[in-house]
Amino acid sequence: MIPDISKTACEQVEALRAGEVTSTALLEAYIRQYEAENPKLNAVVAVDLDAARQRAAELDALYADGQSAGLLHGLPMTIKDVYEVDGLPAVCGAQEFTGRGPKVEDAEVVKRLKAAGAIIWGKTNTPYMAGDVQTYNKVYGVTNNPYDLSRTPGGSSGGAAAALAAGITVLEVGSDIGGSLRTPAHFCGVCSLKPSFELVPLKGHVPPAPGSDEMDPDLAVAGPMARNVADLELLMAVLAPGHARGDLPNNLGSCRIAVWDTEARFELGKDCADAVTRLETIAQNEGARVSTAKPEIESRHLIDIYQRLLMPIITSGLPAMARFAMRVIKPFAYLFAKKGEFSQANTIISALQSSAKIAEAQAERDKMREICATFFAEHDVLIAPVAPVSAIPHNSDKSLFSRKIEVDGTEVGYAALFDWVALATVCYLPAAVIPVTRTQDGLPIGVQIIGTQGQDAKVLAIAALFEAALAEK
Repeated sequence: MIPDISKTACEQVEALRAGEVTSTALLEAYIRQYEAENPKLNAVVAVDLDAARQRAAELDALYADGQSAGLLHGLPMTIKDVYEVDGLPAVCGAQEFTGRGPKVEDAEVVKRLKAAGAIIWGKTNTPYMAGDVQTYNKVYGVTNNPYDLSRTPGGSSGGAAAALAAGITVLEVGSDIGGSLRTPAHFCGVCSLKPSFELVPLKGHVPPAPGSDEMDPDLAVAGPMARNVADLELLMAVLAPGHARGDLPNNLGSCRIAVWDTEARFELGKDCADAVTRLETIAQNEGARVSTAKPEIESRHLIDIYQRLLMPIITSGLPAMARFAMRVIKPFAYLFAKKGEFSQANTIISALQSSAKIAEAQAERDKMREICATFFAEHDVLIAPVAPVSAIPHNSDKSLFSRKIEVDGTEVGYAALFDWVALATVCYLPAAVIPVTRTQDGLPIGVQIIGTQGQDAKVLAIAALFEAALAEK
């Protein structure tokens, strides 16, 4: 029997456990899907099929002997090419990281996946140093969106999202510092969770450069991607075993839902605004307590602190510092500078040399976290856009700071793609993304469901309730 790889990860794990399918057969089904779909997408950029086939056979033998390796026993999957995998070292789109020997120590998340019985057979594409909301690099080239090949799947977990949407994989692990889990999920119609800060370990993530001292991963997180919320929950049980659950809601009527879809200086197109309204309407119809509210943090101040916290992280531990600064740091600084505010970008660059300014930004962030804690004492979740638009056309012919995107017929700065994701990043909040609707052209649109730090399970539970309500419409 040919395995049905359109089934969820939970269903496939159960089929493996029941003996209805073997790991070997399931792996071969995914390889066939990869061979059929990947040439037009370029989502999976490196594979180790011999090792994967050997491991699948070993796991089949274990099940035949009545033994289980764990929650993901025998399930094939890919992983974003920022994680070290023995046999598939991380390249992260960087020419300077090519040519490394295949023997590397697995990243911590990879160790957990393998210990749970997952079979990692391929790596998915990412922009250079995971530093863009589009996925392309000089090593592996451009990754395309399965819904429209002329558009990006997002970044930096763009290859992961494209592979999920195309059925090439059923689970993925990405990372997020600037919406890198959330924007690709939104652009490709899949699900993701940006976990609470430090819930999932980042050890073995590139950047920083392979073999360098680990940087303090302020803002950065590792997190799951899947095609539905139950599969996110399954993967989180492996990535963050024992994370706090508490009493979880089992209906939307018991939830306190805040809605945030208007913000001074944040762009938002009608399609993405309508997606938030759709969830708001569902919550109201289900009897939830719904209010228009958000943490009282001024948008300009939020983005300013985001910039100041982000810049030192980008530079930390990376190779060829002077050259890297010219190629990436300045573009990133200007990327966040809105029209008419380029002096602010220069301030960011100079701030890299000032530990006092970094400490000042961290203190301001702590105040924001307190504001969020107070807000979420009164609200279970906050629903908000992921980005102002659906998947954008490929655009790599200009530097980051000079690019534009179109929002309802008006050109705005590329930096608008980072605005709506900033709150959860800066304040360490968990944020799930689920697909909600599509544009007239058939492009997916997702919505963020944001909660308080440490309540990842509640965020996922409420996301699942919204997902179920959407399925009934």
